[in-house]
Amino acid sequence: MNDQSRYRQLANLTRIINTKLDLKEMLQAVTDAISQEVFQCDSVGIYLPQEDGTFRGFTGKPEVLNGMTLDMHVISPEDDALVREVTKTNRAVYIPDTRSDGRPSDWAVDSFLIRSLLAMPIAFGDDLYGLVFLFNYGQPMNITGEQRETVEAFVNMAAVAIRNANDLLRKENLIQDKQLLLDANSELSRAETMDQAIQTCFRHVGQLLESDDPAVHLLDPVAGKKIKPAHLAKSSDMSEDEWLRMHRAQLNDLLEDRMYQDSIRTRKPVYIPDVTKDERPNKDICRTFGIRGMAIFPMIAMNEILGFIAVPNRSGKIVEYPQTTIDLAQSIVDMTASTLSNLLFIEKQEMIINQRTKEVTVKNEELQRVITELESLSREKELILKSAGEGIFGIGLDGKITFSNPAALKMLGYSRPEELEGQSSANIFRGGDSGELPQLNDESDVFHRKDGTVFPVEYDISFIQEDDQIFGQVVIFKDITERRYLEEEIKYYAYYDSLTDLPNRLQMKERLDEALENAKRDDEQVAVMFLDLDRFKLVNDTLGHSFGDLLLKEVAKRLSEAVPINGIVSRQGGDEFMIILLDVKNREEVLRAVSKINKSFAKPITIDDHEIFIKNSIGISMFPADGDNAEMLIKNADTAMYHSKEVAGGSYYFYDEKIGKRTIESVKYENALYRALERDEFTLYYQPQVDLCKHRMVGVEALIRWNHPEEGLVSPDIFIPLAEQTGLIVPIGEWVLREAVSQLKKWHDKGFDDLCMAVNLSAAQFEQGSLHRIVKQVLAETGIRPELLHLELTENQIMRNTDLAISTMNKLKELGVHLDIDDFGTGYSSLGYLQRFPLTTLKIDRTFIRDILLDEDDRALTDTIITMAKNMGLEVIAEGVETEEQADYLASRECTMMQGYFFSPPVPARKLEKDFLTNDQGGWSR
Repeated sequence: MNDQSRYRQLANLTRIINTKLDLKEMLQAVTDAISQEVFQCDSVGIYLPQEDGTFRGFTGKPEVLNGMTLDMHVISPEDDALVREVTKTNRAVYIPDTRSDGRPSDWAVDSFLIRSLLAMPIAFGDDLYGLVFLFNYGQPMNITGEQRETVEAFVNMAAVAIRNANDLLRKENLIQDKQLLLDANSELSRAETMDQAIQTCFRHVGQLLESDDPAVHLLDPVAGKKIKPAHLAKSSDMSEDEWLRMHRAQLNDLLEDRMYQDSIRTRKPVYIPDVTKDERPNKDICRTFGIRGMAIFPMIAMNEILGFIAVPNRSGKIVEYPQTTIDLAQSIVDMTASTLSNLLFIEKQEMIINQRTKEVTVKNEELQRVITELESLSREKELILKSAGEGIFGIGLDGKITFSNPAALKMLGYSRPEELEGQSSANIFRGGDSGELPQLNDESDVFHRKDGTVFPVEYDISFIQEDDQIFGQVVIFKDITERRYLEEEIKYYAYYDSLTDLPNRLQMKERLDEALENAKRDDEQVAVMFLDLDRFKLVNDTLGHSFGDLLLKEVAKRLSEAVPINGIVSRQGGDEFMIILLDVKNREEVLRAVSKINKSFAKPITIDDHEIFIKNSIGISMFPADGDNAEMLIKNADTAMYHSKEVAGGSYYFYDEKIGKRTIESVKYENALYRALERDEFTLYYQPQVDLCKHRMVGVEALIRWNHPEEGLVSPDIFIPLAEQTGLIVPIGEWVLREAVSQLKKWHDKGFDDLCMAVNLSAAQFEQGSLHRIVKQVLAETGIRPELLHLELTENQIMRNTDLAISTMNKLKELGVHLDIDDFGTGYSSLGYLQRFPLTTLKIDRTFIRDILLDEDDRALTDTIITMAKNMGLEVIAEGVETEEQADYLASRECTMMQGYFFSPPVPARKLEKDFLTNDQGGWSR
């Protein structure tokens, strides 16, 4: 095969790999190309790896060898030294004569009469995707070096094809998994009762694992941490009562079951496809319920195991699921556990409140019942029957117990009345005196049990008297252990964040007040830092609140580790955190703390196979320079944080009076903004977009400016957010579109008829239903060719509602205009999603270009964006190019479309004409 034929083959393979989705069709094309290149080989086969470590034939020529189809042929590195060597070294092996080389399998050599062979790995980097074998039956193949290089090129194309197919399958599975989690999370968020939440979990987990019989077993803290069967899915062919009855008949403690023990120890799910092949499952239970396979998932909330979701396979057949499916089911169980914890906490709070309000009524009813019974029963018998649920015992004048009811015996740890009666009441009361009657006390206290342990009680002592003569006392008490626990829990969460266990807003305010008092006394400085996560809402909306909660917990952990020893970290709510630094010597000490915090987020946070890069904005206020009380310091740090967010994510800002005045200025500008359109105070500036290869301007981006009659030019950073908040951004955006296209028409009339115009769209414009009609009208009025108009959107705009985005973008694309992604890389999206949108251009955000020569991460990310965009057939424009070195680097990566201050800042239309359009039709030179 000559060079021209080889290049044609490579081009054909490239086309097939980029246009075909069927892996077999792509790899068959590779085997065809190899057999044409190495015409002297009798057979070519591609083998793909299996889960058990072997390789199975997938496609080749011929398809049948010695009566066997290729997919019937399985090779193993354990049995075949040649396969073992190729997979271990990731290098090709050529054997001219198998008679003098013992590495190939004797069975394969004898079965297929192999004389010579070439074995090559299908690899990309360190990843092995399969193996290729070439062999002949008679004479040695005598493969030339040129043929071998060509075959290696074809095999590399096979690696790309397999990798692309794997990536596509993985992305499709990820999307399905995300949607399942989003659906489950949505239903759980609407659950109003624990039963609704549990049944929602049963439905989703049951569908995932093809079981109609999911069940929940709850951990009972009162019954010695026993695991008790609680609820069965409504989809089961058994009733819940029958299921519970069958479990009770087994008399088995699930806490002793080794499956549950393993899950408790590892806090992970346990999955056994075939219970007959594993010693851990309880064989009696499996036989009773006809269980062939079993999976159990721990329900963990606030670091405590609430119970387990058990999903049995009662089909009688062995069904195996991949680990990803088990992990997905565990994620649904985790969301359910969080929902149950929240519902339980709410129910506990309501219980405490209701309990307090009902106690007076209950006591009155009990007293009335006692009075009624006293009319027909003797005094001691009447008192014994006073309450079935509360403990009651009598005390004689000598301080000894005279009688008791069953509830009192049970709570105090006695089995028979004779054990308690006759004893001194001092054995029960804390600090009692056996020689005197206890003093009246209706407050909470503790009682002593028979074994010496104590428990909290609420009790009431009444005199037994008749005709003003006292015969003794009667004590009515109740065990309030559970109430004390709930009260302590409520008290804890009054001062700590329930998700991260960090101090909450209330505790942080108290600690800041205390720190300021000490700082005033000791003449010290205190720094208050407000930290906000950039784009956290998008992560929440895209991956779900449960995912967001896990992310916040990891952020809290990293912050706690990064903040120095003199610092205190708290969660203020949402994605906002506050940090106090005590006894600060100077600003440099604060900056060291900021640097350490930012470094802690340099590495991505990995959750459920997602890698999230966290950027934050930090505002800082200093005591005493920026305020002498907690409220002022917190407000000023918050203001500085918002200023930092406006400047750039991942930055910090110290408060100063200038930004403090911006709130007042915002109100002033907001009022003037309503009149700016009608007074024609807006103007457009234009920034050139240069093609470095052609050394000429090929387009411009229209940028709005506000020429305030009193203040002069107002920064877009001030009035654009105000316009978005007030809704004025829609009419202002339409004005920009019309003005920019009209100016483009003027330049076209002057002979510059290939010049493009880029116009930014706001989120409000993009989501209005009439956008495509307005664009169509403007094009018709000006006569501009649609392909010369570029409408710029941000990642976040199209990811807010992907269905609406696709619909709107398709309508715009039908008009012929180009759609560009602005500030690419700053939003939370993926190229997999972007492939769904009819895009033309990606604009790399200036934050990556700024440090591209210094920051290895920015450089790598920029290279990746350029490469993948070109693979998707998209143009790439680099924004914010400010130096010749940046331009040269980008050009070396085949990104020649740029804009930035290195070429020109945004300028009025006349200056653009003078500097560019009168210079050789838009020419440019350094």
